[in-house]
Amino acid sequence: MRKIILFDGVCNLCNGIVQFLIRKDMNDELRFAPLQSHFSQRLQEKVGISTKEDSIVVIDNNKWYTKSSAALIICKYLPKPWSYLKFLFIIPKPIRDRMYEYVAYKRTDWFGKQDACMLPTPETEKKFLVKE
Repeated sequence: MRKIILFDGVCNLCNGIVQFLIRKDMNDELRFAPLQSHFSQRLQEKVGISTKEDSIVVIDNNKWYTKSSAALIICKYLPKPWSYLKFLFIIPKPIRDRMYEYVAYKRTDWFGKQDACMLPTPETEKKFLVKE
């Protein structure tokens, strides 16, 4: 079963991470959709969750993960050495999420943002669940 990653489609940091994940996804397990898309909004409504655009969401085996947990779940699908980051789960969630929230708060100051969500290239189009 493929993993779905909902991300902030206008954040330069988030878009860079998505491009990195596409390159490293050797087993073709990851699919992506911007949080701003209708697909993402309908998906969240369907299961009764709501998240702000400052959190990444990962759906893995019908379980939903946000913030630092989502980031670490993604690591288990990456090749070594990136997969070793999943061991950061030993850090208590409140501490991990606090660090995640700080980066999420500062990310547009540090990396900037776009006016619209990125569009997939013809080569990466199959990785995206929505074209908006």
